Amino acid sequence: MPPVRPSRNLRLLPKFRDGLSYLYVERAIVEQESQAIAIFDKTGVTLVPVAALGVLFLGPGTRITHAAMRTLGENGCSVVWIGEGFARLYAHGYGATRSARRLYRQAQAWADPRLHLEVVMRLYRFRFREPLPQGLTLQQLLGMEGVRVRDAYAHWSQETGVPWYGRRYDRRNWEEADPVNRALSAASACLYGLCHAAIVAAGFSPALGFIHTGHLLSFVWDIADLYRTDIVIPAAFLTVVDDEFDVERRVRWRVREWVQEARLLERVVEDLLRLFAKLGLPGDDKFERADDEDENRLWDPGGEVEGGINYGDPPAGESAEEPAW
Repeated sequence: MPPVRPSRNLRLLPKFRDGLSYLYVERAIVEQESQAIAIFDKTGVTLVPVAALGVLFLGPGTRITHAAMRTLGENGCSVVWIGEGFARLYAHGYGATRSARRLYRQAQAWADPRLHLEVVMRLYRFRFREPLPQGLTLQQLLGMEGVRVRDAYAHWSQETGVPWYGRRYDRRNWEEADPVNRALSAASACLYGLCHAAIVAAGFSPALGFIHTGHLLSFVWDIADLYRTDIVIPAAFLTVVDDEFDVERRVRWRVREWVQEARLLERVVEDLLRLFAKLGLPGDDKFERADDEDENRLWDPGGEVEGGINYGDPPAGESAEEPAW
């Protein structure tokens, strides 16, 4: 089981639901049913309350209606299409916050070389359970991270007796990969979807990555790597040692159980707030406030001004002058 860290004051966190966490559906039709979705498959009809769902994974042979997508989007539930070989296409609603405050903070840190490096250093330090000595260089942290991941694979291979020959798979020849590599890919796909949902729900951008760059999901990969050795690697090896048959389906079940028990979605949001807190930027005192207020303001060189106002109207008590033309 992944370790559970004590939660901070949850009033500081956005209202991101941690109920079912995620649901995988394949060979079915998904339709809207009141404020829920209805899943029609060969076993019958299953109603799923959208308010308790963080991510919906749609596997091969799945159809979904426009009304169901609208309901999922309005409730901030991410939808992830997973095809053969676990090719992914993401779609999501607004998330659980309407404020751009945290996205601005992320963009400021991303664009400033000094702050960018600080966030990178924090991301690497977050991966270690014990505090690391101060003064380590980025190159030293990279080396330590490489050893940590290598040791995690070796540990779980020895613990379970499942042979490990390295991370090898080809999406074009999915079945050619050995069972543990297929299980690792399936578990990683689930983790990426969950981290993507948490990032959007907390008001950040999945594209502005710090370690990974150049992809619309770069920041998703940055955050998912924080939990890979706690969840993905042990889940894959333990699933394969039980049985090498149908590892993709069984590892999804294991990951979902662990995510619920560890309250991972709350943990991701907490780590996101820790990552960008106290960077010495204006608004440090307001950054962690979780409110859903629409902040409608207009940019001005002298500072933001209130939005929703017609600045062509005369001030109160004055009459409008006739235009010169």
